[in-house]
Order: sequence, then structure tokens, then C-alpha cells
Amino acid sequence: MLTIHHLIVGRSVFTVWLLEELGIEYQLEPYHRLATRRAPPELREVHPLGKSPVIVDEGRTIAESGAIATYLLEKYDPDHELSPPPSDRDRWVQFIQWLHYPEGSAFGPLSLVLLSASSPEPMPQLVQDFATAEVKLHLDYIESALKERDYILGDEFSAADIGLGYIVALADRLQLIEGRETISAYLQRLQQRPAFQRAHERSGG
Repeated sequence: MLTIHHLIVGRSVFTVWLLEELGIEYQLEPYHRLATRRAPPELREVHPLGKSPVIVDEGRTIAESGAIATYLLEKYDPDHELSPPPSDRDRWVQFIQWLHYPEGSAFGPLSLVLLSASSPEPMPQLVQDFATAEVKLHLDYIESALKERDYILGDEFSAADIGLGYIVALADRLQLIEGRETISAYLQRLQQRPAFQRAHERSGG
């Protein structure tokens, strides 16, 4: 059985969500953060970086959210219910970019804001200005892409919406999407999905 090593209150909840969307039977191994907000050392016994998510499937240990999603879709979504087939080249190119966008470009600026909000010390002005401009750039980009669309590829939900959902949920947690009705409505649609709700209930959010 596939095992997912899940750090509670972290991005791995979205890998759990993908597993729920795929209907895969899996075992969830939860970990709690230390007082420093870092992952516990036990995760390094699973993968040298000690990060989450990590899955173990048929003896394969796989880290990195984008790589995990690609692996799961290739193996467990043969009918392409959550991703376009590579033969649909134009749609597949859009899909693969959005699939890797959350951690490739979008998460970095938001992580700076998150760290700043968790620290008693003020963020250096240079870093603050950079983070503010970058967050606006990415939220504008997402908002523009979602106009007149229910989901990031159009009318139908795909696995790319899961990673993007992580980004907009984090932005919402940081109170950065107030007044951005398109993004707020998108997040609400994602949160209404039964698989999303099962993932959060099972994983502890």
C-alpha cells in the first residue's frame, strides 16, 4: 500500500487531496512540527532532506510535490480524468506549467510573508519590498488566468488546481486576497469538493 509521510499544517495536505481525488488506498503517517516550526528529525529517516510530502510506493521513495503529482497521475490516472493526455499537446503544455508553478515560482514570495508574520522581528525593508511586489505579481497573474474560468484550465477541475489551491489557500491565510473576488470564489469552489474535505479531515489540515 502507498504511504504518504505528512507534516501536519503543511503543503503535504494537498498531496493527500490528490490521493483522495484519485481514489487510491493509502496509509497516512503524520508528523508534528517542532516548537521552531520545523519538521521533526524523524522525517530524515524517510528522506535525507527531512521534508514533507514524501510518498513510498512499491519500494520507491519520492519527494517533491510536483514530482509526486506527476508520478501519481502517470500511474493512477490512465484515463486522464485529472490531467490532459500528452497527445493533446496545447492543453498538456498549459497543464504541466500550472502543475509545477506553485512550488516553481509562487511559493517563494509567500514563504517570505509567512516567515515575517511568524517572527517578532521586522522583515528588512529590501526583503519586504521584494516580497510585496512579487506577491502582487503572482496574485495578479492567477487572477487574470482565472477570469471567466471556473478552474485553471477552463470549465473542468484538474490536478493543476490542487497545487494552485495550496497557493491561494496560503494567500488567504495571510489575508492577501481580500478584494480579489475571482480568487476567493475559486478557493471556495475547491473547498467544496468532497475529496478536499476528506483530505483535510483525515490529515488534520
